[in-house]
Amino acid sequence: MRRAVCPGSYDPPTNGHLDILERAAAVFDEVVVAVLINKNKRGLFSVEERMEMLGEAVAHVPNVRIDSWYGLLVDFCRQNDIQAIVKGLRAVSDFDYELQMAQMNQQLTGVETLFMPTKPLNSFLSSSLVKEVATYGGDVAHLLPDNVHQRLRKRLAEN
Repeated sequence: MRRAVCPGSYDPPTNGHLDILERAAAVFDEVVVAVLINKNKRGLFSVEERMEMLGEAVAHVPNVRIDSWYGLLVDFCRQNDIQAIVKGLRAVSDFDYELQMAQMNQQLTGVETLFMPTKPLNSFLSSSLVKEVATYGGDVAHLLPDNVHQRLRKRLAEN
């Protein structure tokens, strides 16, 4: 079985994330979405909430499963028999950092990283930018899966 992981914080998941996940699922037998836990960051949504939103957003893609991980991604790959890491790239600036990570991961365990360019429609899209625009009342509905947009509006109203 050809298995890949798409790691990220997904706080919140965007249509750009969804696009990469769907395209990776067309290439691999199984795609594991790994919501990475960073104890130093306080997200807008808990890891469990992000996993739930992702699960709802990719429910139509049968070969995608959602998980979380704290630690080295290559250890997650080893434990889950994952051969490849799939990363979406929005711009050249993403490539500089991701290349170093890919080389380190390959050196540590031999796991390969595949870079997938985002569609031009999503090239500017980031979770942090969506949160910032939404915080100031901007319309981000077209940038998020419907279930995520509803939760984001509710969370911002609570805050």
